[in-house]
Amino acid sequence: MIFYFLLIRPQQKRQKEHKNMVAGLAKGDEVVTMGGVLGKITSLDENFITLEIAKGVEIRVQRQSVHAMMPKGTV
Repeated sequence: MIFYFLLIRPQQKRQKEHKNMVAGLAKGDEVVTMGGVLGKITSLDENFITLEIAKGVEIRVQRQSVHAMMPKGTV
């Protein structure tokens, strides 16, 4: 029982927060991927997002690879 409250429950909470963050992504958001790439979302669909990582340079990554959202103006 203690194992559940110390390890399993916090992990489930983090997974739920990440899922909600990924579901709420929108064009113009600035994000960091799990690989450490910082960029601004230029387009998105059900499974992938397009990030502008430099002027005129865009990459496509899976939505699930987004690690965190950054404050506006970071890029």
